[in-house]
Amino acid sequence: MINKISKNKIFNLLVSFLIIFCTLIFIWQIVIIFTGVPKYILPAPLEVFLEMKSKYQILFYHFKITLLEIILGIILGTLLGIIGALTIFLFKPARIWLLPLLVASQAIPVFAIAPLLVLWLGYGISSKVAMAILIIFFPITANFLDGLKNTRKDWIQLANIMSNKTQLSKYLILRHIHIPAALPSFGSGLRVAAAVAPIGAIVGEWVGSGSGLGYLMLQSNAKFQINLMFASLIVIIFTSLIIYFSIDQIIKILIRW
Repeated sequence: MINKISKNKIFNLLVSFLIIFCTLIFIWQIVIIFTGVPKYILPAPLEVFLEMKSKYQILFYHFKITLLEIILGIILGTLLGIIGALTIFLFKPARIWLLPLLVASQAIPVFAIAPLLVLWLGYGISSKVAMAILIIFFPITANFLDGLKNTRKDWIQLANIMSNKTQLSKYLILRHIHIPAALPSFGSGLRVAAAVAPIGAIVGEWVGSGSGLGYLMLQSNAKFQINLMFASLIVIIFTSLIIYFSIDQIIKILIRW
């Protein structure tokens, strides 16, 4: 029964995605027809898809690198966000130091700090992963911390009553009450992180890189290969959508409440 429901959800999601995709392509073509915009500004959808077909090997090579950067950024950023939220929640003195750093990490524009990360970590994958981590660290930490802090007190009181003890240990309360209660908020933060993680990787590739879809877009723009630049952009959009909806479905399965 569960598998049937999951298959129906996936099918409905694919149908919705296909409808949205066809609608956007239709609007794109209509804009070109009625405005007469030059091809070097906005190429036709068919030209872009033909470019994707002819340059699929190049696109796939750079796609693999960008996808790896995004996935590593999400995994490491999520782990650091969880650790940061738990540290702030459990150790009050840490709030004095971590909260300002948390806010400062978002106050600095990504384009301002990207060159520094490239300077410190080099032109390889490390600086791009670090940029993705920096962007997604805040929503994960903020949402998970909010869920931990807003756990209902009557649940903790009920747990103490049912345990036949005067008071449960902080570890047991954290494990069995605070964390499960905070998981929906954590899921919301993870959805936001999945949506913004590609931004970090692409910005890092724009600032300094020798590979990746962001690098390919810059090179295509410099060489006036507009069709290839739009093809790279479409691959980035599809990658972001697939990552977001995949994480969204995983959250719905694992955090059913």
